Amino acid sequence: MLPNESTDVEPLHIVSLARMAEELGFDMVWLPDHLLPPRPYGTTYGGVYEPLVTMAAIAAATSRIRFGTSVLVLPLRDPFLLAKQVSTLERLAPGRLTLGVGTGWDATEFAAIGADFGNRGAHTDEALRLIRHLHEHGRGPFGGEYYGFDVGEFAPRPSSPVPIMVGGTSPAALRRVARYADVWQGVGLDATAFRARVDQIRASTDRSVEVGTRLEMPEGASAARVVEQAHALAEAGADHIAVWFGSVDGCADRMAELNARWAGV
Repeated sequence: MLPNESTDVEPLHIVSLARMAEELGFDMVWLPDHLLPPRPYGTTYGGVYEPLVTMAAIAAATSRIRFGTSVLVLPLRDPFLLAKQVSTLERLAPGRLTLGVGTGWDATEFAAIGADFGNRGAHTDEALRLIRHLHEHGRGPFGGEYYGFDVGEFAPRPSSPVPIMVGGTSPAALRRVARYADVWQGVGLDATAFRARVDQIRASTDRSVEVGTRLEMPEGASAARVVEQAHALAEAGADHIAVWFGSVDGCADRMAELNARWAGV
């Protein structure tokens, strides 16, 4: 998880941390998303810099590492525009993008931009269907309760399907994972709780879904403890582990420390 919690974080520094992650051998970097939070950006509201634009800069500065949103608040976005942004980014960096989405949780942020908080789950589901339709078919018709069109050409279509990640641990989020997602990412779960949710997902779909969760290693946290937690989660079935390193101060050092500990140095 790349730091993106205040304007004190220069955007080019985020890009340099992504390059460092690639050099260290990390598989992927993630960026958060908030459009108009009710309080200043920080540990609760991450996402000062728009994630898709920032990932375009990361794509240009790296060659291997993958990147994604963890998570983009989908019902606050126009899904037609988002589909085009995502497919363009995938064309710039084929096979490296994952679109991670969530429904959002702060009613105040929705009210600030006039979005429908009460029906955000239904908006999210339909937006996912629309994005998949545009990417797969490139034209209409598409009919839904909230979004639809009859005539229109969509381009560019992605060179390969963009994986959809759904974040969250609620029953509604897990149902959305089973129905739409290629990837699931939880947060704040120990191995037992993680395994229980994975079992729910596996029982609800025959599709192959990559499963993972997020750990934290802010300033003062033990790298050895994070590695211990990661191994326990891997034994519980985790395919990936994301790590939030806290503020930008010392982030590079903590990344290197965790990488060295993971490698057994």
